[in-house]
Amino acid sequence: MSFILSAFHFCRAFSHQRMSLAAYCVICCRRIGTSTPPLKSITYWRDIRNIIKFTGSLILGGSLFLTYEILALKKSLTLDTQVVEREKMKSYIYLQTVSLDKRENYGITYQARKELHKAVRKLLATSAKILRGPFADTFSTVDVEDHECAVWLLLRKSQSGDRAARLQAVQEMSETHHWQDYQYRIIAQACDLRTLIGLARSKESDLRFFLPPPPLPSLKEDSSIEEELRQLLASLPQTELDECIQYFTSLALSESSQSLAAQKGGLWCFGGNGLPYAESFGEVPSATVEMFCLEALVKHSEISTHCDKIEANGGLQLLQRLYQLHKDCPKVQRNIMRIIGNMALNEHLHSTIVRSGWVSILAEAMKSQRIMEASHAARTLANLDRETMQEKYQDGVYVLHPQYRTSQPIKADVLFIHGLMGAAFKTWRQQDTEQVLTEKILEDEGRYTTCWPKTWLARDCPALRIISVEYDTSLSDWRTRCPMERKSIAFRSNELLRKLRAAGVGDRPVIWVSHSMGGLLVKKMLLEASKKPEMNAVINNTRGIIFYSVPHHGSHLAEYSVNIRYLLFPSLEVKELSKDSPALKTLQDDFLEFAKDKNFQVLNFVETLPTYIGSMIKLHVVPVESADLGIGDLIPVDVDHLNICKPKKKDAFLYQRTLQFICETLAKDLEN
Repeated sequence: MSFILSAFHFCRAFSHQRMSLAAYCVICCRRIGTSTPPLKSITYWRDIRNIIKFTGSLILGGSLFLTYEILALKKSLTLDTQVVEREKMKSYIYLQTVSLDKRENYGITYQARKELHKAVRKLLATSAKILRGPFADTFSTVDVEDHECAVWLLLRKSQSGDRAARLQAVQEMSETHHWQDYQYRIIAQACDLRTLIGLARSKESDLRFFLPPPPLPSLKEDSSIEEELRQLLASLPQTELDECIQYFTSLALSESSQSLAAQKGGLWCFGGNGLPYAESFGEVPSATVEMFCLEALVKHSEISTHCDKIEANGGLQLLQRLYQLHKDCPKVQRNIMRIIGNMALNEHLHSTIVRSGWVSILAEAMKSQRIMEASHAARTLANLDRETMQEKYQDGVYVLHPQYRTSQPIKADVLFIHGLMGAAFKTWRQQDTEQVLTEKILEDEGRYTTCWPKTWLARDCPALRIISVEYDTSLSDWRTRCPMERKSIAFRSNELLRKLRAAGVGDRPVIWVSHSMGGLLVKKMLLEASKKPEMNAVINNTRGIIFYSVPHHGSHLAEYSVNIRYLLFPSLEVKELSKDSPALKTLQDDFLEFAKDKNFQVLNFVETLPTYIGSMIKLHVVPVESADLGIGDLIPVDVDHLNICKPKKKDAFLYQRTLQFICETLAKDLEN
């Protein structure tokens, strides 16, 4: 019964609550149906936000990383000097104008390819930096054409801190001959002092590497070159000078009239070639004064402090003007070269000499067919070149070979010392012939050479450094170039020994080649060097000596002074050559003992024919008995005193025997 009642109540309750239960079920279903989708939506958007945060951070970090790497790349690849960028802009003026030829109009396709190539280069440079690839050190930030990359890379390499890299860059530049004009100008404008001098001393260098000298300042109103030279000379210190410098200075400042120039009748030239200046100079007083001023400036330029004064007072520009004005006067140009070469001995003046435009002039002179002009330029450039040269070549010391930079190792030195009235070049020329004199074939090396050591010996023995020395001599005090300058053999030997040691003589094996009084100087130099510990290297490295008609026992030259105009008042040099000279006998005895002790190899040549002196007399200057040193071979040759050191041709006995002696004496040194 109770069960029935319970069922009844449940049914009644259920009937009353059907609607609410149904509503409740609907609500629950709705809750069940809608609860899951909101949870999924929240998770989805949360994931999107997380992805955005991660991606944004990645992009930002990557951008910062790439920016840093690009800036680091730019910094590492930027050239060391700002001058390159400036000179790049300047170089645009050398670009050729746009051609009007339609065939050269590449159009939009060419421009598109050009821009694409630029983009690819930048991409390669960036990737190389990131990946540390092999291109990392070879690309530049300079935006240039493909064929121009080599120019800028060589420029950067030439300014490297590595000396070997700099030398290689200069060599590569000098061997390049396919560039356009403006590319040579880029190098000329952007290279440093070392590179410019190196190019000037490279045999294959194109002259387009050198900018023309800057415009010279105008002369002062109502002034002339003669007056400017005199003012320059007058501005130099006149105290604490030796007597000869004072003499030449006063002479240059006073000699301004035609009558005085004519009275002098010409002066002996500083080069010691024994040829007086033409009396015709008296017809042009200004030319005479210019020559005298240059003679004085040569002497002043041997003093370092005077070189500073010459530079400060505009001497470099004034000498350049004079050099250009006298292109047809080799004597004037040689004296100017001597002054510049002496100034180049002072390293603090190098930058000034380069800026004044002298390097382009010297580079052009180096390529001259005239041996004297090229040798003077070679001396000056060697003094400027501190990259490859330790030696310094003072006035009168000339390198005949090698005059350019070379990869050929130099294993020995051969020194040529001329004699009385001789010269560094003309003493060693090929023997003159009638054909040469009439046809004036002076520079055709295949037929005639004006300096056989430079032309023949350098070709046969390229491993030799060949030096020729020049000093002043005179036959008579009538025409001595400086009345107060009475230099004995002893004085000259010490002077030359000092200059040769500064040029590095003694650092490698040496052979001395001498003519006439030059042989006496060689003997005296070696004896003096043996007494000085700092000169021991000269003695220890001397291998042999060649004497061409050297008057070891004196000469008859001074005995004929009565009949010869130039010997009416024989000079000190001539007096020292007389047979009864006690100084000459002492020199011979001392050297003979010294040479035997050192076991020097010796070769003696002697003339057998008399020499014509003037038109009045002929004289056997050095007889056979006087040319006999007492050691070594003595070879008589059928020539006169002047031609004993001048072979007729390359296959002549004189040259071939000389070459044989040099090769045999230096055989071991040249093999090493």
